[in-house]
Amino acid sequence: MNRLKVEEALKHFLIEDIGDRDVSSVLFQETDIGEAIIRFKENGVVAGIQCFKWGYGLLDDAVNVELLKKDGDHVVSGEAIVRLKGPIASLLSGERVLLNLVQRLSAIATLTAKCVETLGSSHTRIVDTRKTTPGLRMFEKYAVRIGGGFNHRIGLYDAVMLKDNHIAAAGSITQAVKKVRATLGHMVMIEVEVETEAQLHEAIKAQPHVIMFDNQTPETMTTWVKLVPSSIRTEASGGINLDKLMAYRHTGVDVISIGALTHSVSNLDISLNLTISSKEAILA
Repeated sequence: MNRLKVEEALKHFLIEDIGDRDVSSVLFQETDIGEAIIRFKENGVVAGIQCFKWGYGLLDDAVNVELLKKDGDHVVSGEAIVRLKGPIASLLSGERVLLNLVQRLSAIATLTAKCVETLGSSHTRIVDTRKTTPGLRMFEKYAVRIGGGFNHRIGLYDAVMLKDNHIAAAGSITQAVKKVRATLGHMVMIEVEVETEAQLHEAIKAQPHVIMFDNQTPETMTTWVKLVPSSIRTEASGGINLDKLMAYRHTGVDVISIGALTHSVSNLDISLNLTISSKEAILA
């Protein structure tokens, strides 16, 4: 991830939570020093661990952050991933925001890794979608990459996707592809969504970069893939999740997009446990 963009986002996240001040921190003085260990409470894949270093760096440069793992590491429940030392007030002020973020990213990376392993294909890639949490897309798509998946388009600005409403408004797949190709530069990829075999044949003639088979059975996709020339990539999409993934294993598609990687994941449980290094904290 781009550190400048990450730190800018983390700054907003911390300000949202802390506001003008952490009123609970009146318990502590600046000289009250503590140590903390951050642990996974479930098995999973680490993602976003640098956020602890960058987040606490923004909050208080007196906090020392030792990363015990790196992104992509598989860890078991109870295993430590970060060791912290610094002013207790700062450790606790940054705790919830950073845990929340890394819990979510690690959950996405873990689910993605399970999907990649379940598919077990050297040809077909697992990719994400735009069904991300507003404000967290950069983080969530990064987590997909850490889990072994790949990113679909990042937003509306970096690739064309002509879905049913675009096609209806343009009049046809042919007209839609023709217009965007005439208007945009040669570096912008064009993807077309098809729902029927007639649309598939029209899309092939229009020669986009990618054809998406939307909400089709694995059997239909297997048949349709054989009709598409190798110069056009194919994508399977629509309600595919970990439980259904094996059915698409031998369809021959180049890409399987899974919205559930980001829109239906449950955060992993990660905890921070504090110990007191300075007795002044108890007496304050």
